[in-house]
Amino acid sequence: MWNDLSVRHLLALRAVAEEGTFGRAATRLGFSQSAVSQQVGALEQLVGQPLFDRPAGPHPPRLTPAGELLLDHSAAFIERLEAAERDLDRLARGVAGTLTIGTFQSISARVLPFALRRLNQDAPEVEIRLLEEDPEHDFQQMMLTGSELDLAFAVGDLEPGLGSRHLGADPHVAIVPSDFPAGPVDLADISGRPMIGQPTGDSCGLLIDRGLERFGVTPHYAFRSHDNGAVQGMVGAGVGLAIVPLLAVDTTDHTISVRTTEPGLEPRQLSIIWNRERTLAPIAERFIDIAAEVCARLLASL
Repeated sequence: MWNDLSVRHLLALRAVAEEGTFGRAATRLGFSQSAVSQQVGALEQLVGQPLFDRPAGPHPPRLTPAGELLLDHSAAFIERLEAAERDLDRLARGVAGTLTIGTFQSISARVLPFALRRLNQDAPEVEIRLLEEDPEHDFQQMMLTGSELDLAFAVGDLEPGLGSRHLGADPHVAIVPSDFPAGPVDLADISGRPMIGQPTGDSCGLLIDRGLERFGVTPHYAFRSHDNGAVQGMVGAGVGLAIVPLLAVDTTDHTISVRTTEPGLEPRQLSIIWNRERTLAPIAERFIDIAAEVCARLLASL
């Protein structure tokens, strides 16, 4: 019969014990006095023991030993329920929770500092976990196979089954040594020059190579690295030229110059993705909005 016990039974028990009368307990709970009496009576039937002594006359009800024991046990249970109510309310308002985000270098350097600052201002109690892309992390597949990733930044085509929001187009540019002749970089000249690029198989590198191939350009790489700083350092030292997304460039570096290309390459398309079969927490939806606002502002200023 304990399966029929409800939270209302325990709340009535606590209210009567703390308020000292059924009338005051009813006022506290927002019920009628008879409803509170019925709740306590039903609880006594469920446990098979009296929980209150009810003296005649004006004397208040007093807990029996069974009532004191049950009240003691129920206190922790009610406290946990009240804590759950508070936590669920904060989660629903998007001010609490944990958010695990997959990212990559240019997003980590250019977008996340602004996005996370905004998120921290709105919801300082949210715990953010970042996982940066590397050869072992295929964010799209990780999401589809049930990883703990809530959101991830992505480039290019997306797998079926993923929800997404487009964040904008990041133009491809040439970075050259600072003393390179002025003007746009002619793609026809690239085939005869050493290039600096991403490792074979890198998604952004593949996108650039396919774009160059469409214009009949076969790049010859003198150096490859996942590290955007290393690529830029090699260019600044005169080892070669590079074609990179503009968000990947440290434009404050005086050893390099950023140029458009002739003809221009298609930009990389940036998105933020999630598993469509999982319910997004409100804080994840809030972050998507912030990321979209930050990317729109950054890309418009380029």
